[in-house]
Amino acid sequence: MSQKFDFIVVGAGTAGCLLANRLSANGKYSVALLEAGGSDNYHWIHIPVGYLYCMGNKRTDWLFKTTAQKGLNGRALNYPRGKVMGGCSSINGMIYMRGQSNDYDQWRQMGNEGWSWDDVLPYFTNMEDNYDGKNKFHGKGGEWKVNKQRLSWDILDSFQEAAVELGIPKIDDFNEGNNYGVSYFKVNQNSGFRWNTVKAFIKPIKNRKNLHIFKKCEVNNLILEKNKVIGVDVKRNGNFENFFVNKEIILSSGSIGTPKILELSGIGNPKVLSNLGIETKVKSINVGENLQDHLQLRVIYKLDNALTLNQKANSLLGKMAIGLEYALKRTGPMSMAPSQLGVFAMSDQSYETPNLQFHVQPLSLDKFGDPLHDFPGLTASVCNLNPQSRGSVHITSKDAKLAPAIDPKYLSEEQDRIVAAQSIRLARKIIAQPSMEKFNPEEQAPGIQFQSDEELKKVAGDIGTTIFHPVGTCAMGPSISSVTDSELKVRGVDGLRIADASVMPTITSGNTNAPTLMIAEKASEMILNSY
Repeated sequence: MSQKFDFIVVGAGTAGCLLANRLSANGKYSVALLEAGGSDNYHWIHIPVGYLYCMGNKRTDWLFKTTAQKGLNGRALNYPRGKVMGGCSSINGMIYMRGQSNDYDQWRQMGNEGWSWDDVLPYFTNMEDNYDGKNKFHGKGGEWKVNKQRLSWDILDSFQEAAVELGIPKIDDFNEGNNYGVSYFKVNQNSGFRWNTVKAFIKPIKNRKNLHIFKKCEVNNLILEKNKVIGVDVKRNGNFENFFVNKEIILSSGSIGTPKILELSGIGNPKVLSNLGIETKVKSINVGENLQDHLQLRVIYKLDNALTLNQKANSLLGKMAIGLEYALKRTGPMSMAPSQLGVFAMSDQSYETPNLQFHVQPLSLDKFGDPLHDFPGLTASVCNLNPQSRGSVHITSKDAKLAPAIDPKYLSEEQDRIVAAQSIRLARKIIAQPSMEKFNPEEQAPGIQFQSDEELKKVAGDIGTTIFHPVGTCAMGPSISSVTDSELKVRGVDGLRIADASVMPTITSGNTNAPTLMIAEKASEMILNSY
């Protein structure tokens, strides 16, 4: 079986849903949207706290794991990626975060014309529907809803005051270019429900006659004719099918899926491909390289005299109260994003703008998926926003069903280990402020016995875990060795672009969902302007 379309978008995740919307909007072009996962009609996708039941669930998660990480003292991490319509926007933490102006200005300085902060800001605002209305930095009336959280915790208010006491200013908005300060995160929710890219960009236009959506449609490889991509070979409903294209194929399968598809198609480093018996059709040595991710160090405190989620969720009455509040009001813990309060700060005085981000939570547990502790707990997760460590993603087999090897190489660079030690020290400084004294905070992890720089660098490997922000594996740049150029075209291949987080040359300062949407918005404009 085969069909032909003007555009084929591979991956109906954060970027792919927006792309399908924009490319089909004028009615001139037929658009196929291919998604390996299924529908987003699973109730835990839409209840905000349901991320707990979507990560690690084969219905909604690819269930990837990293390789054993030397920097994490030999540990391998679970690596959730959305395997469902909406992709990671259906299972992520719902935090709306653009990063900082320096991130994009750096992209421009690296030779990526059109990607400075001033260049990209309109793409953020054009799609936005901000609860606070339109201003210089925000949009109103777009598809992407940005709202306040619908909950309150006294312990988080106290942590915010402690940060202020340390000299970190209280601010209202993390999305104006310099995020220095402490504030509550804004979230992609609507009336207490998750707002994913299916609701935003697909459901309103699902009846467009020129848009064709194919679920449970796994890509085996791209079909190339010399150096031109002409189609996609897929497996759907147990059958092999070909989808052919008139104009362009856009890969939007993310920083793990996109390099996997390229390598399966013979586009990549000949050394990697030849080892697996794959013919190199297009040499591109940096496919799958340059992987960057945010490693969060989970600093945990046991508290006295504090109400946290630990007590509420560990009692039957507490659980009933949580469920009733959500059922009646769509507020409370079931409406929670995984992290509620944010702090952006500098790890030392050499930084002009923040290089650290805290995700502060009124709860504690040993690791994701474990039960909450039986004592009142607070977690101050802190990540290095600009890690120097670079990893890779590469296939290990010709078999498209097998997961690639994901090797982030966390803490492989000495500068990252230095920042890790500084991060833990800053968490301790905030906790030591007067506003936290009444809770008698007692450090549970990493433990106050770790004091020296060398001890903190090592123990960071024990408490570090991914915060799910992989980027960079098909990075854009002006060099011929870059996988993509500044128009997101794959070098050496006609008719192929990439529009997802894999094209980021360096990671943005914070959660990566909003920047990925911006990339897709800008990509759609560049594509449509080409025809």
